[in-house]
Amino acid sequence: MKDLLRTAREKKNLKTREVAQLLGIDQALISKFESGNRKPTREQVTKLASVLDIDFETLMVAWLKEKILYEIGDDTRFGIKAMMVAESEMKYELTQKKREVSASLLRILNEIDSLKKLLDQKRTFDSFRIAQALELEYTFESNRIEGNTLTLRETDLVINEGLTISGKSMREHLEAINHHEAIGYIKQLMESGFSFTERELLSIHNLILRGIIPEDAGRYRKVQVMIKGSSHMPPQPYLVAKEMENYFLWYESEKKKLHPVVLAAELHERLVTIHPFIDGNGRTSRLVMNLILLQHGYVIANIKGDYDNRMNYYNALETAQTKNNKEDFLLYIAQIEKESLERYLSIIG
Repeated sequence: MKDLLRTAREKKNLKTREVAQLLGIDQALISKFESGNRKPTREQVTKLASVLDIDFETLMVAWLKEKILYEIGDDTRFGIKAMMVAESEMKYELTQKKREVSASLLRILNEIDSLKKLLDQKRTFDSFRIAQALELEYTFESNRIEGNTLTLRETDLVINEGLTISGKSMREHLEAINHHEAIGYIKQLMESGFSFTERELLSIHNLILRGIIPEDAGRYRKVQVMIKGSSHMPPQPYLVAKEMENYFLWYESEKKKLHPVVLAAELHERLVTIHPFIDGNGRTSRLVMNLILLQHGYVIANIKGDYDNRMNYYNALETAQTKNNKEDFLLYIAQIEKESLERYLSIIG
């Protein structure tokens, strides 16, 4: 593990002092990690993987291997037997976890993956104009969920023609422009081979609130908030930073284990449940969800903003937040992605 850390740091041309600053720990600890005289904590391993661009699974395996060997010491015979028993128990637990995905959700995920395979065969029929039209619809619907009254045609005129719509507020105009630019940003991330970190999240939110509430754009909230129409109470402001740290730790540990649609839905639900921003949480959460979907080759899951769809969406979220049951929300997002794939395929023929 020590060689892995040193090699990755040198590859990025970082000094131990710079790595220490990024992790918020003493420089001497980094040197001890690299010399093997000190072992990082699990949380530090996660941060090191992100900062040094090391595959999280590779680093975790190396870290756990060293921990196991240290604990076994000279008790090789007993150690091997203990590892065999542990392997058996872990395989059983893994099987149990797989069963946690309901039959209904598994069925939709299988249908989604069949549609994606078909889409992969037709990628040559993609066109800029189709993508532009679908992204416009996404901006329109995502803003409509939050109460924006611009029509689809008016949204088009604001974004693509630079027109001002009479009778509509400046905020509604900025919401359309900002969301459109946020989609452009996540597409840039896709092209650059990004890793999803706090920096990307705050950049997305900064674009969403730019010019609307500039002092809070790209910043976590400092006051308590309530979600209109919901009985869920987001965490107190002093807990937000820690909750968000746990959010990214969860992402790093689960990003290669979960089906991409489930991962995207979970990131959406977890973010909007923390409600880390004073405003723009819904739009930001949906953009994060779609960033993950696009990263894995799926299409934008466009939740409609009409009354029925909005209520189904809110009710599924409420159940996840207040009853600790995410099944309805995961099913809802999976169904939206399936329908979005079907529509995309019908358009490109």
